[in-house]
Amino acid sequence: MLSRLETIANKVVLLCDGNKEKRMKDWLDNQDVCQILNVNKKTLQSYRDKKMLPYSQFVHKIYYKPEDVERLLRNSKHNGTK
Repeated sequence: MLSRLETIANKVVLLCDGNKEKRMKDWLDNQDVCQILNVNKKTLQSYRDKKMLPYSQFVHKIYYKPEDVERLLRNSKHNGTK
């Protein structure tokens, strides 16, 4: 039984590793977003705190969807703020 569980666990790891690139390549990290928005880390933290920019956290690292960053950029340009 232990052998079967190990086999299943190995298959799960292989499946996750194979799809990791597909899922994560579209997400941006803090450094990417700071460069795109031309803001510092404190400003980015403020955007998160004010719920202006949705994010996901995985193992102490924060990720953003490109479309959410684009929406914030578009809204800030439209409102004349940064």
